[in-house]
Amino acid sequence: MPTSKSLIPARVNPDLEKERRSPSFSVEEFQHWWYGGADKLKDKREIETYLYKDLRDGHLHDYLSHEDVYHLAVKDVTEAAVKLRKLQEIRNPGGNDIWPKLLYSYISWAMMPANNPFATHITMFVDVLFNQGTPEQIEKFAKPAANCNIIGTYAQTELAHGTNVRGIETRADYDRKTDEFVLNTPNLQAYKWWPGGLGHTANHAMVVAQLYIDGEHHGIQMFIVQLRDLETHMPLPGVDIGEIGRKLGMAGVNQGFLGFKNVRIPRTNMLMRNAKVLPDGSFVASPVSRLNYMTMVYTRCLIVDISSTALLLAATIATRYSAVRRQSPINANEPEPQIIDHVTQQQKLFSEIANGIAYRLCVHYMWEMYDLTQKEIANGDYKRMTDMHIISCGLKVLSSTDGSFGIERLRLACGGHGYLTSTNFSNIYGNIVASYTYEGENTVLLLQVGRYLVKTWLQLTQGKKMPPLAAYLAETYGKREMSPWNDSLEYMVKLLQFTATNKTRVAFENLTKRVAEGQTQEEAANNTGIELTQAAELHARQFVASVFLDQITGIKSANRSKALNSVLENILELYLVQTVQRHMHDILRFTAISDANLRSLQNRLELSLKKLRPDAVCICDGFDFHDLVLNSTLGCYDGNVYERLMEAARKSPLNQKPVPDSFEKILKPFLKSNL
Repeated sequence: MPTSKSLIPARVNPDLEKERRSPSFSVEEFQHWWYGGADKLKDKREIETYLYKDLRDGHLHDYLSHEDVYHLAVKDVTEAAVKLRKLQEIRNPGGNDIWPKLLYSYISWAMMPANNPFATHITMFVDVLFNQGTPEQIEKFAKPAANCNIIGTYAQTELAHGTNVRGIETRADYDRKTDEFVLNTPNLQAYKWWPGGLGHTANHAMVVAQLYIDGEHHGIQMFIVQLRDLETHMPLPGVDIGEIGRKLGMAGVNQGFLGFKNVRIPRTNMLMRNAKVLPDGSFVASPVSRLNYMTMVYTRCLIVDISSTALLLAATIATRYSAVRRQSPINANEPEPQIIDHVTQQQKLFSEIANGIAYRLCVHYMWEMYDLTQKEIANGDYKRMTDMHIISCGLKVLSSTDGSFGIERLRLACGGHGYLTSTNFSNIYGNIVASYTYEGENTVLLLQVGRYLVKTWLQLTQGKKMPPLAAYLAETYGKREMSPWNDSLEYMVKLLQFTATNKTRVAFENLTKRVAEGQTQEEAANNTGIELTQAAELHARQFVASVFLDQITGIKSANRSKALNSVLENILELYLVQTVQRHMHDILRFTAISDANLRSLQNRLELSLKKLRPDAVCICDGFDFHDLVLNSTLGCYDGNVYERLMEAARKSPLNQKPVPDSFEKILKPFLKSNL
């Protein structure tokens, strides 16, 4: 039966309180470092205080119909938008640091627990317009879109084509008589499929289509297409549009399908900052064909950002719960310990904390590199684009893969309770696991990176200079043996780089051998695919390890206390040891590591866990996740786990009556019947 009285006590769980009494470092200093300074942390908290007033129950949507979840998600996002606009005017009138920027920040997750139907609008539609539109298109479309006066989506993926963008079939034929493009979906397989918000939210779309002029193909281009009437929201003539149905996650994102039948748009609706179609039908190609891929680069940077945050949310939930939960005595006749005292539990928790921090530090590096690349492109300098594309592919793969597996690992670490939706694991996992396939399926992206590596290796054999992010290949080129083992952090990074170099060499040699035997380049690449993906993964892992090492032990360490640096070095060591162990089968192939070295690694792993044990809860406190963002019965700051679980259970609609209607209608007649 329901109860109006809260079951949650006004105190912190004693075990969790004990964990916070004497960390080896200052949690406040960690928080300042994590958010880039005391002022930024203060701003974040003030923004949260303003935005999080009068929010609904974060699990209300768990019990709603599919249609009602969507309506609730639209209500949530529009209310969030109003709050953000108002806060922007209060804190920084005329700026954009709050509105619309925070509409896709993790800070907004608390306001939209059923997820965000404007997500693709904010992250892709608006970004593409500003970065690839003409000044006129920016005025007409980008600025209204940025203020959510129109809502758009990015319609690239089709029912039968996703990662292979060149294979999409939607056509845009230029009609010079009317100065218009005519869009058509030639078959069922060519229907746009998956764009977020497309189903019933967006009234515009950035449509990726094959351009034809007088029957001549001019490649993939992007077109701004109005889909719905701005007053009635009815689909426009020739537009077949709807929602694709329930998914594993992203309940309120409203992904949709889209087909065209002779839909006409003005010629000026093709994005023309780069490629152009003139009124007479002349086609002016983009100076650099890869410019369109910067949209994907931006989105992949976002995926790394989101995946790292989601993984650390899950790690915070599981770590706090593990400090509260007591089970399974280590020694007979002793009280049940906190499950965080079990070393096997520590490995699950601390390993994922280390992974999340590693990717978070890489995110900062990637955004800096992305901003620099965009500035260079604006000045006609395109040299950094390939590096940016390749590393965004590699890190998108690693962060989405490790994030998905890590979140599930942490859910399992919480035992049966982790299976409840009230813990928020299912929501976090369902939202992140989708990134394994969107914006480039992970195996296909690894193959792209692998092909880049063998091309780079060929250039290396020809004595050409290596691009910055592949410079390690030149440093280890020609070395058939790794230097003698030592226990430094730097050595483990060099070990990963040496192994990555040799995996690239072997992939190159095998691919070249297959071509020499008569296979086409494409056939040889396909048959070498396993080795190409393995080389690509190691290339990305050595990059993460290098960035992590530099961020923790490099010049920036001078700005942190010795105590904080010590904790961060423990986390770094755990990350490097587990990464080396993860790829030991490849490392053993190319090095002469002894049994003693392997034992040393295992000892370092166990020592890292032991060092991190007293600080684990406080490290998670350092991320400063608000309880409303965590949205978890197991992960709240106060640690009142069991009370929150029971209170959430009592809110179930089935518990609002002592006897459900189905008893009299169905169960009772069945029980009374004679079978």
